[in-house]
Order: sequence, then C-alpha cells, then structure tokens
Amino acid sequence: MNKTDLDILSHLQSDGRLTNVALAEEIHLSPSPCLRRVKQLEDSGVIEGYHARIDRQKAGFSMTVFVEVRLKSHAGDKHIVFENAILEMEDIISAHLVSGIADYRLEVVAVDLQDYERILKALQSLPHVKDIQSHFAIRSVKTAAPLPLKRMS
Repeated sequence: MNKTDLDILSHLQSDGRLTNVALAEEIHLSPSPCLRRVKQLEDSGVIEGYHARIDRQKAGFSMTVFVEVRLKSHAGDKHIVFENAILEMEDIISAHLVSGIADYRLEVVAVDLQDYERILKALQSLPHVKDIQSHFAIRSVKTAAPLPLKRMS
C-alpha cells in the first residue's frame, strides 16, 4: 500500500459516504483512477464494507458488558465449536481470543440487566464453557476509533 491508498483509507474512515468525485478531489487524483484504487482496496479485502455508526444508547442498548470466557479444554476442535456458537449470537458485537486467564473476551450489548441475564444464560449453556466473568462498562470513553493510518506512511 502506498501513500495514496492510505490517504483514500483515511478519508473513507472519516466519511464512508464520500462520493468518488469528492474523494478524488481530497486526494488530488482524477475520479477514474481514484475509483480504480478504491475498487482494488475493496477487492483485496482492505476495505471490508461501509457501515453506519450507531449510538448504542440512542438505539436502546443501555449496557455494554465485557465478558471473559474460559473453556474447559482446548483439546481437539472444542474452541472451534465455541467460536461457531458465538458467531451466531447477535448480542456479541466483538470477540477476541486472548492471552491470560481467560480464553476469550467478548463485547456484549444489552437493553437492560434482564436482557443481559438472558444473554448470560445463553453463554453459560454453550458447549465447553468452564467459567464466565462479566465486567460492566460504567461509561464509554472511546469507541469505534479509526485506525492510526498516518503511522503507516
């Protein structure tokens, strides 16, 4: 990736709704080569998609919970079974295999405590789960930050 590609990504991170003409003007390219570069970034998977950033509170999700999960065993494909199960749970908005005591750290959104209890029971019923710890976010300080692309150039 060169500087022009990084400029494209930086502008699209800030405003994914930029028209090709506006983007081309911002990065000092003509529209045709700009569109070609964006298409290449999409085709190569660097740009995974375009999404609206939704305010969780205003959408009715008053709770964010970080859930640490330990599995009973790592033998065989037990972790794959667990991962496939959490991929199907729409309340889990991010999931990471982590180092340390926990095996996974999940980010969960819930409408309220009763809704989180429903989610927790679903997590507890998943195969191979040994232990779950919940950490309730009191207040969000930084979410959905853009990637620090300037460091890459």
